[in-house]
Amino acid sequence: MLLDLIAPFFRWLRDQTGLDFVIFYDQYEFGRYLDGLSISLQLMFWSIALSLVVGVLGAWARSSRSRSARWLVSGYIQLFRNTPPMVQMLFFYFALGSLTPTVDMGGYQEPLISAFTWAVISLGVFGGAFNAEIFRSGLEAVPESTREAAESLCMTKLQIFVHVTMPLALRISLPALTANLVSLAKWTSLAYVVSVPELTFTLSQVWSANLNTGEMMIVLFVSYVVIVTLFADFLHRLERRLALPGYGQ
Repeated sequence: MLLDLIAPFFRWLRDQTGLDFVIFYDQYEFGRYLDGLSISLQLMFWSIALSLVVGVLGAWARSSRSRSARWLVSGYIQLFRNTPPMVQMLFFYFALGSLTPTVDMGGYQEPLISAFTWAVISLGVFGGAFNAEIFRSGLEAVPESTREAAESLCMTKLQIFVHVTMPLALRISLPALTANLVSLAKWTSLAYVVSVPELTFTLSQVWSANLNTGEMMIVLFVSYVVIVTLFADFLHRLERRLALPGYGQ
């Protein structure tokens, strides 16, 4: 087991230098760290997935012939791009959360929508506001002749969007989309403000109990560096693999 291999070194480090990386030699604290890491990764995955869905739908509505649909999406984009993500998360959790029904758990009431779900919704719609504009710019970069060729094959507007313009727009938009998704992955650390037990929240509890704030901040910093670097590298590889010569270059 990993902890058995690294625990002697970190106990020695504590005894010799006073640096207390307790999560690397205490089984209970190590488990808490892994749980927080797992929740952070889940939060990143679902927030990014929701932001992509919202972005695609927003870009489709922005290109709609319906003026009301365009105005509605434009208002949504301005609202969520011009307010801080922490304020949005607090609004979703405390304002909208207070309006949602609760469930009787046998003696106490539990909110129907958990803090984790509110965090995903908040981050998803925040990132989706940026993704909608990114995808819209990608759609506008698709040559009109491409759409006309698809129409000549008797494809419907929905078929053209799904099978022709959106796949091309996605590839064109990947550089900007990569930057936004990487930023969104980092913004997930804000979920601690609504008590989601992700990495930041978990390690703050560890340093409060063990008085080793500096050491746990180092662990938190390095953890996010590793996670976000790996994610960014994956997106950059995907960007190079899907690049289309002559499109967006």
